[in-house]
Amino acid sequence: MGATIEGPHGPVPVRRHGSGSAVTLVWLHGGGFFRGDLVLPESHAVATTLADRGIDVVTVDYRLAPLPGLPFVGRRGPRGRQRHPVAADDVRAVLTAFRTLDERPLLLGGASAGACLAAAVTRTLPAESRPDGLFLAYGFFHAVTPRDPAVASSVRGHRRVTHHPALLDRANRNFVGRGAPTETAFPGGQDLTGFPPVLMVDAEHDSMRPSEDRFVTELRTAGVDVERHVLSGARHAFLNRPGTPDSDTALDLAAEWMTRNHPQAPPGR
Repeated sequence: MGATIEGPHGPVPVRRHGSGSAVTLVWLHGGGFFRGDLVLPESHAVATTLADRGIDVVTVDYRLAPLPGLPFVGRRGPRGRQRHPVAADDVRAVLTAFRTLDERPLLLGGASAGACLAAAVTRTLPAESRPDGLFLAYGFFHAVTPRDPAVASSVRGHRRVTHHPALLDRANRNFVGRGAPTETAFPGGQDLTGFPPVLMVDAEHDSMRPSEDRFVTELRTAGVDVERHVLSGARHAFLNRPGTPDSDTALDLAAEWMTRNHPQAPPGR
């Protein structure tokens, strides 16, 4: 079911999937911050599959950043492309709205850039407004991508080029703007004290895995309850390939983790 949430930069389109589970997951697609929408399999198929597994999902059409190298394309209009913090403000508005509407546990999650956005928003929220848990899939979390030659050599196909760490760093700079502060946009390397429980499901052969490895260590050092799975043989963006073994495994893990941590809705917050 489609709807809009009023945000500080205008209406934020959302879609609701499911019919009254114990929890609600607010879910953010990936796409390097500059591409993706609510019909992307990583958004729509993830939501419908989790809804079939008994998890209510709200997908968010957060504002996209300018196209790298083409900063003036698509900047006009009510949904024109904008840099950070507009996307984060959109997500915060959706979380606030569903906190007000619903007393059930509210979780936040995302894939790739969506995972970074979910974690960054969580870090900048006051403790009482943070989500009750995070589901992060093959994300990146640092403004400058950590390098690991062994991981880089295991990446195959076009992602050896498109996901080269230097290009990932360029996309990150594009998201915040050259020379702009990165502390609120990228949670890696920041104070993560007080984060809710986190589930991370990552791919073995992924240029972003060094950032995930470091972020897991940072979370655990901060005392956060983290459950992490690295899917053997998996490649980046497996949730964008619905029905594959890697996608099914990840969503089974997510549904089980959310149900285990929130077996029933509390009588009130």
